[in-house]
Amino acid sequence: MHRRIFVPGVLASATLLLAIPASAASPSPGAPGIGDPYYPAYGNGGYDISHYDLRLTYRPATDELEGTATLLARTTQDLSRFNLDFLLEVSEVRVNGAKASFTATGEHELEITPKKALPRGADVTVVVRYQGVPSSKEAYGFTGWHRTPDGGVAANEPEAAWWWFPSNDHPLDKATYDVSVQVPDGTQAISNGTLQSTRSRAGWTRWSWRSDKPQATYLATLAVGRFDITTGETEGGIPVLNAYSKDLGAHAGAARASVERTGEVADWLTGYFGPYPYNALGGYVPNTDTGYALETQTRPFYSPRQFADGSNVSVVVHELAHQWYGDLVSVAGWKDIWINEGFARYAQWLWSEHEGEGTAQELADHVYASHPAGDPFWTVKPGDPGPENQFHIAVYDRGALALQALRNEIGDEAFLAVLKGWPQRYAHGNATVADFRRYAEGVSGKRLTALFDTWLYQPAKPEAASAPGASETASARSPEPPKSWKKIAATNGVHDNGHRR
Repeated sequence: MHRRIFVPGVLASATLLLAIPASAASPSPGAPGIGDPYYPAYGNGGYDISHYDLRLTYRPATDELEGTATLLARTTQDLSRFNLDFLLEVSEVRVNGAKASFTATGEHELEITPKKALPRGADVTVVVRYQGVPSSKEAYGFTGWHRTPDGGVAANEPEAAWWWFPSNDHPLDKATYDVSVQVPDGTQAISNGTLQSTRSRAGWTRWSWRSDKPQATYLATLAVGRFDITTGETEGGIPVLNAYSKDLGAHAGAARASVERTGEVADWLTGYFGPYPYNALGGYVPNTDTGYALETQTRPFYSPRQFADGSNVSVVVHELAHQWYGDLVSVAGWKDIWINEGFARYAQWLWSEHEGEGTAQELADHVYASHPAGDPFWTVKPGDPGPENQFHIAVYDRGALALQALRNEIGDEAFLAVLKGWPQRYAHGNATVADFRRYAEGVSGKRLTALFDTWLYQPAKPEAASAPGASETASARSPEPPKSWKKIAATNGVHDNGHRR
């Protein structure tokens, strides 16, 4: 979601050695980072969380959030203390029912010391009581909480949870969720998954949501405000719930004309990616001033600015493609971001083919010819772009070129088998770019190391003969852009939230 000039928490990398116990009999602290080289302080070591139960009260007028978070976890080492990623004020922590000591450390760490050390392989229940004003909190100079005229929104990548619930904030630790939010009557609380119930009492309404499939923390979302809610279902019977701020102004019509096609687009994507993996679907458009969208699981977040120039189904295609590539199968590390963004962009190219507005090959030719050899576009390596280029346009467009090159190399039949089979192979888990290459080699029966190296790792423009379908003529001039290009280009900042250092 945002580009960084330097890596937050890099000084914490030296402390990762704390994750290694001195001996099997000596409990030791869990690491304050999960070990991702792009974001060394993100996530934590020593445990895995299986479920979050979040019971919240939110006051839109003042942006005050109160909560009790119950985390179900299992230890992965003999643990003397452990960290959660969190920013709000904590009043009490209990571990297995007993009060635990706690302190805030670093930019976004909640360090917890249980009354008794926890043995490896133990089931652990952690309860955290907290309160605060999310919009008043920053870490590393930015916020992942978006204040709106009628409430607030949690939606960001690669981090968002710190502002509204304590977590192990890295895609490696997925969990299921129950999110129950009490808000003043007349206000709605939107989250992931299925709406289990709404109950009103004494001027307040409690909205209870459930995500029953593993979900990465950055894919958990909360939006509180005044929304118009629509419901329906896909041809396959998946319930669809969309929500639109009542204050979208001139963007309202275009937003609805786009997001209301969610069911249609999801049904179409099943032809390429296999069965839709969840029991809920939808999208929401709050009245934010951000410019990006995000694949929050089952219910993507869209900024009103995505619809400033009219309907934009292409961005809906992009975020829904992520439900398979990014959500169902998540990155093992943030350097593997191509597994998310290259495929979501390529889905837009496939939609262009579907709509008769330009084939994927024509789009590939246009992208290839539009960037001369000296363009910095070619110096970004989509297979490992670095944190400062994690959401660079090359990760999207050069990433999609790599997929077109793969399609040309192995043929349409094997390519479709790869697209459909991969989400099932790693369903609800994590994977790397290397895992994908090996999977594609297994399906196609071809060695693909050189192809992946050329398109994902070499900091130079490939020779024209190696380009996906590019002829000498096409390489010499930029062909006329396909009809869909303007719509696709309008989504180039889809995951750039504008945070800078």
